[in-house]
Amino acid sequence: MKNLHIRTELPGPKARALIARDALVVSPSYPRDYPFVMSHGRAAEVWDVDGNRFLDFAAGIAVCSTGHSHPAVVAAVKAAADRFLHISSDYWHEGQVLLGERIDALAPMREPVMSFFTQSGTESVEGALKLARFVTGRQRFIGFLGGFHGRTMGSLAFTASKYTQQKGFFANMPGVTHVPYPNAFRPLLAGPDQGRAVLAYIEDVLFVSNVPAAEVAAILIEPILGEGGYVVPPDGFLAGLRALCDRHGILLIFDEVQSGIGRTGKLFACEHSQVAPDIMTLAKGLGSGMPIGMVVAKRSIMQRWTRGAHGNTYGGNPLCCAAALATLDLVTAEYCANAARVGAYFLGQLSALAERFEVIGEVRGKGLMIGMELVTDRATRAPARSLCDALITRAYHNGLILLSCGASTVRFMPPLLISTAQVDEALELLERSLIEALGTTR
Repeated sequence: MKNLHIRTELPGPKARALIARDALVVSPSYPRDYPFVMSHGRAAEVWDVDGNRFLDFAAGIAVCSTGHSHPAVVAAVKAAADRFLHISSDYWHEGQVLLGERIDALAPMREPVMSFFTQSGTESVEGALKLARFVTGRQRFIGFLGGFHGRTMGSLAFTASKYTQQKGFFANMPGVTHVPYPNAFRPLLAGPDQGRAVLAYIEDVLFVSNVPAAEVAAILIEPILGEGGYVVPPDGFLAGLRALCDRHGILLIFDEVQSGIGRTGKLFACEHSQVAPDIMTLAKGLGSGMPIGMVVAKRSIMQRWTRGAHGNTYGGNPLCCAAALATLDLVTAEYCANAARVGAYFLGQLSALAERFEVIGEVRGKGLMIGMELVTDRATRAPARSLCDALITRAYHNGLILLSCGASTVRFMPPLLISTAQVDEALELLERSLIEALGTTR
């Protein structure tokens, strides 16, 4: 069936020309999966430079939370730009204070918080690690296999979703020990409850034989695993991790860079489990595409930082703060609830699709953070890596922008304003692409 929105071969001539120019001047390290060259976007739709229209179910890796170029966000940025573009963190401006106050009112800590402003997720993680070391006087950390926290040298020490992210960069920050992320579909430890098994491993094995608990500054975890496969941890696991941290005086850091700002149908993913972190990292969807991140910590923790202990040049940029404030207005007023409602519908439709295709091993997620894991065999659950890659490519050729994660999981992270009608269109394109991919990989 021909897609009326795809008007040229893909990539088209203009896209091919731009990609050729890019190859001469842009780093080849960017992990680009297929040759989409963007011209412009509106809401959940994007167009390439050759005039082909696509449904965007990747949202710039969960960044464009309010869709592409939302009028309210664009207006806020333009108004801020008319006043001034930059002042640096050496001085004050009202937009930064307003955003700090807004996060203080919304944060899940159940007590006052303070924020440090950054430009990205990885910088937010770096700041959280420095804060944890500074206030505890401890040097060690615990992270999770499958986790993704960034690519700078501190955050990279935790990132464990693909070995390629580590290859060639040893040694990075020392003192990080990894444990399994509890995944019932792919259990690494014995026992029916992977959450309890991981907690027992930390408490009864790691702290006994390898890592002194009294030297651990913090445990860093994604409340829902992102790059590692869009895995929702078992009920009770995050609460158990909170209790473990409290017993040993360890800070609990939630990396909400991908899962926060309404993505899961709640403002922060940790609210599904009603567990409060000591420190939280934000970025991606916070600015609807503008580069902003935050380290959010209990005031009792962050106020212990001394003058000059940490800083940056661009943190709290006025345009980015304006975008974040407009984003939070939209998400709290409407789009978080839409993510919950449309996400539940989408999850149900994907589960129905799984009943017709044996290669779909599991569908999981919260809100509009949904993963569909592909397998070669449902009994062995062997990852269908080549099928996943083929599906992502075929979806692009059919007009649907997707990304993968984990071993063989298709992840769906559309803008939070997505409609059920657009979900239905995406499902039609997805099924067509899956049939085509099956034809090329068997």
